[in-house]
Amino acid sequence: MNWELLLWLLALCALLLLVVQLLRFLRADGDLTLLWAEWQGRRPEWELTDMVVWVTGASSGIGEELAYQLSKLGVSLVLSARRVHELERVKRRCLENGNLKEKDILVLPLDLTDTGSHEAATEAVLQEFGRIDILVNNGGISQRSLCMDTSLDVYRKLIELNYLGTVSLTKCVLPHMIERKQGKIVTVNSILGIISAPLSTGYCASKHALRGFFNGLRTELAAYPGIIVSNICPGPVQSNIVENSLAGEVTKTIANNGDQSHKMATSRCVRLMLISMANDLKEVWISQQPFLLVTYLWQYMPTWAWWITSKMGKKRIENFKSGVDADSSYFKIFKTKRD
Repeated sequence: MNWELLLWLLALCALLLLVVQLLRFLRADGDLTLLWAEWQGRRPEWELTDMVVWVTGASSGIGEELAYQLSKLGVSLVLSARRVHELERVKRRCLENGNLKEKDILVLPLDLTDTGSHEAATEAVLQEFGRIDILVNNGGISQRSLCMDTSLDVYRKLIELNYLGTVSLTKCVLPHMIERKQGKIVTVNSILGIISAPLSTGYCASKHALRGFFNGLRTELAAYPGIIVSNICPGPVQSNIVENSLAGEVTKTIANNGDQSHKMATSRCVRLMLISMANDLKEVWISQQPFLLVTYLWQYMPTWAWWITSKMGKKRIENFKSGVDADSSYFKIFKTKRD
């Protein structure tokens, strides 16, 4: 065979492969390591059964869906949040799956800002189940307000709830895991813990702080390879997080959360979370385009990311002031181009 022809064929194959990978990336809803684990990695149905899993923020959104999917795996569940009646509702639905019995689910009311109660809560879980295999730090609150319109009390609450409350509970559970030399600490962070966006300055700060803390904690636990510290960073997901977001004052929340149908389904987000937990991934990004692409740019091409984010940020503020979901136009534009 002519060597020149062979080289041209190889170059063509390489180009086709690049195009195929680009098309796959444009339709991706998770980072490449996570999607590889979904394809070739360990299954949650193999790895997470018979574990004791403590989920905070379990009364709604990602935490609620996580409880439902975990209940199908046959784990023992601890459900925590402030609203007891909502936790009882989640518990009833978990029992309807048929894989768990009453004794397998503990409803444990918890206020993350009441750090003085965290030690007693941890002891209650250990007394009930004897161990904690996985702590899922999911509790938290978001923000939708411009910095100049936001009181310092809002920033203080975001740090106390999202950051200090999570750190406090982790510090209570950690000695137990160190004693056993095993366990998983899974923190539901956010894409905004990696990038930043307008209307969420306090939320971004709390999530950046969480990422820094848990990355640092992971290095301190190098002598305990059986203890896995994972940061889960979802992008926009269908939930009531926007509706419950803080506005300019701590007594105000967003009155209208807009149409959420364009965002990732909560069930898909949670499935990818379970895959990351089963495969002990240290950090995963779960998001549809264009936010997944922007996250990659922030990680590897920050100068470009700043330019793109400034353009997107202006539209985000316009959407918010118009009373629609702040991120809706990005999804619609990208979906139109992709289709």
